[in-house]
Amino acid sequence: MPEVVLPGGNTTGAVLIDGVVHKRAAPWTASVHAVLRHLEAAGFDAAPRALGFDDQGREMLTYLPGETFAGRDSPPGWASADAMLAQVGRWLRRVHDLTAGFTPPPDEHWFIGGTMGPGLIIGHQDASPYNAVVDGDRLIGFCDWDVAGPSTPDWDLAFSALTWVPLASPHDGGPVSEQDRRERSRRLHLLLDAYGYAGDRRVLGAVVPQRAQRQAAVIRRMAGAGDPASIALLPIAALLERSAADVRTLPDAFWSP
Repeated sequence: MPEVVLPGGNTTGAVLIDGVVHKRAAPWTASVHAVLRHLEAAGFDAAPRALGFDDQGREMLTYLPGETFAGRDSPPGWASADAMLAQVGRWLRRVHDLTAGFTPPPDEHWFIGGTMGPGLIIGHQDASPYNAVVDGDRLIGFCDWDVAGPSTPDWDLAFSALTWVPLASPHDGGPVSEQDRRERSRRLHLLLDAYGYAGDRRVLGAVVPQRAQRQAAVIRRMAGAGDPASIALLPIAALLERSAADVRTLPDAFWSP
């Protein structure tokens, strides 16, 4: 069967063979597959299904058909649509609710480290527009579960807020206008309302910059170790660090519903 190279992917390339995605496996792949099987057993169809490994040791996953961010010169309209943002919030809540009762394999191993425990969920950890699969104005789900792992719900939600609202700073390094700030606050609350966020939203306001800084630190550490994908992501690390500083300057009113 011919292998069709799939676009996108900073850490592991993927190919499509006879409708099945094949990707290089990693030490955490078996744990991620356990999560995907847990979601499948719960009737959740907005994530790939784990199909085991091929004769080359690559992981096999079902293919989510639809439109993606990959290969575009500019963001697609759905990346900034309110309706899509609300669907992202509902998707995150469903995954968090379903994985709160997940029992990991005895030898659990995650890209982000840590172990499953009380009060934790399994988050996608990178449910950003770059990993979304859509059909028109409908969210099909998210691909690229390589960095999934145990965390608090806020930790996973914070990264999606950075990328979808977006709470991340402008790429050109320019300031955010007052009008843009009001729009970001509105979209943040749209996301949180769709998620059903019942806590103090100022608490999430403290988590977002922590998450941004942690993500930047991981990129810099891996780049320092010579990882080519992380070296390519060094500009993103700088953006995340700038975003963390900018988010910390937001007033309490920004986080109030």
